[in-house]
Amino acid sequence: MKIALTGSTGRVGRFIAREIIAAGDTLLPLSRPGYRLGDRPDLTGCDALVHCALAHLPGRYRGGEGEDPEGFRRTNFDGSIALFEAARQAGVARVIFLSSRAVYGDYPPGTALTEHLPPRPDTLYGAVKWQAEQALAALAAPGFCPASIRATGIYGPGSGHKWQTLFEAFSNGAAIAPRRSTELHGHDLARAVRLLLQCQETGAFNASDILLDRHDLLARVARLTGVTHPLPARSAAAISAMTSDRLRALGWRPAGIAGLEATLPKMLAQRADAAGR
Repeated sequence: MKIALTGSTGRVGRFIAREIIAAGDTLLPLSRPGYRLGDRPDLTGCDALVHCALAHLPGRYRGGEGEDPEGFRRTNFDGSIALFEAARQAGVARVIFLSSRAVYGDYPPGTALTEHLPPRPDTLYGAVKWQAEQALAALAAPGFCPASIRATGIYGPGSGHKWQTLFEAFSNGAAIAPRRSTELHGHDLARAVRLLLQCQETGAFNASDILLDRHDLLARVARLTGVTHPLPARSAAAISAMTSDRLRALGWRPAGIAGLEATLPKMLAQRADAAGR
């Protein structure tokens, strides 16, 4: 297969790019500076498109619009529509859109978020993702098969990974606020994309794995690094976790806590290497 991938060098896209290459497929990378959302790339000859690109303030997704909400919406929603239409016009058969758990928005904490719940986004980021999901689904036609993955927070090794600032703050003895969150390894997200590329299932698919407390995460970091600074208190906040029933029905099995423990040494080694340069 020849697969076009937007955001191929980004924090999330790089995992999917590696999966595509490892599977022996041909990758058409669409990333800055050669590609920007809103461009209409030449997708002739592509069998599939995976759309991961998002224009946002560095390190921020919710709130990533900063002081320019209209620009954020125009770039990300209108740009996605232009991309989807370019794919359909080029005869691309399969389109996978990277959406977000943010589409579920304001459900009460502790709600089990299934794919059957109607989205209720309460941020511009979540609203734009949900609107793009709907626009893509409306383009479905014989020979054009779309699907969306609603992913939770993605972690894993690589420059600028999501916990880099947190690890540095803990190492420096800064006070860390309690927090719990749902997490998914980037490799497991990439495997979910691979499964969807190999089938014709449509609609939305939740992708989530572990519920992780910062106390437990940083306790593991402390054991691996010898840092003895105080750990944050455990969070008592109720968390709405997504169920991933549709992906699991396709055979998807994320790595769980074992995956976290296997990758943490790699993430910490990267930080040590960067500090030594």
